[in-house]
Amino acid sequence: MTKPAIGFIGLGLMGSAMVQRLLDRGYALTVVANRSRANVEKAIARGAREVKTARQVAENSDVIMLCVDTSASVEARMYGDDGVIAGLKPGATVIDFGTSLPGSTRRIGEAVAKKGAAYLDAPLGRTPSHAAEGKLNIMCSGDETAFKAVRPVLEDVGENIFHLGALGAGHTIKLLNNFYAMTTMSALGEVFAMADQAGVSRQSLYDVMAAGPNRSGMMDFMKAYAIDGDPEQLAFSIRNARKDVTYYATMVEESGGASIMSASTRLVLGLATNGGHGDEMVSQLVDFFSSLAPRND
Repeated sequence: MTKPAIGFIGLGLMGSAMVQRLLDRGYALTVVANRSRANVEKAIARGAREVKTARQVAENSDVIMLCVDTSASVEARMYGDDGVIAGLKPGATVIDFGTSLPGSTRRIGEAVAKKGAAYLDAPLGRTPSHAAEGKLNIMCSGDETAFKAVRPVLEDVGENIFHLGALGAGHTIKLLNNFYAMTTMSALGEVFAMADQAGVSRQSLYDVMAAGPNRSGMMDFMKAYAIDGDPEQLAFSIRNARKDVTYYATMVEESGGASIMSASTRLVLGLATNGGHGDEMVSQLVDFFSSLAPRND
């Protein structure tokens, strides 16, 4: 069966790894520069075609993929005379792999549908190294017929692929997931820093906590840095964590609900970002908490 022509927008760390994987699998790719010129050149060297606008990406593609940082970035690439929507072919499918606001996603979906195309939200789990190996977790939602049509493509980049319901459900679940994860990491960062302040060893604290029901993957990510000195086990920046938790709070507000817990997490992540820690990994929040503790010397 002939593989669909793919257009890709957003060749950052994750997007570039996905593009390389798709090239490995024999897809014809059209790309446009977003921020990372070096990654675009790397894709071109392997046969990808570069165009100047997102509209041209759509005009040359059956499946258009976006992997950018914010809803504002997605909207900037989707709308306007040079945007994806302007260049969509009937029957095309657009997939947003980023973490976006569900309300924005649904509005874009309506505009895409008017062009006779489909829009899917498919936020990702795991890391760029998993993308290079075709082992991402993909939380997809939207029209089920469109999902089934592109599933073979998703299977070339993902290991665990979920269809979660109507458009926006993927982004909703991703924000719920990330709010919980980043709140847990914030609490763990404080816990390890306060162990120092109380004069007990981080290793002893971990041994006790890990022996009971507190043990979790997030705890082990924090332990990897707080005890072992490796911040890359969870390669997710404090700045991105702040964005996702802010999106979570916005989503809750737009639904008419109220989030109490996210206020503290947003405060921690905001203070850490504004204090110069934004580009550090979330496991390094322990250093931020340590910097707040009074010195005993």
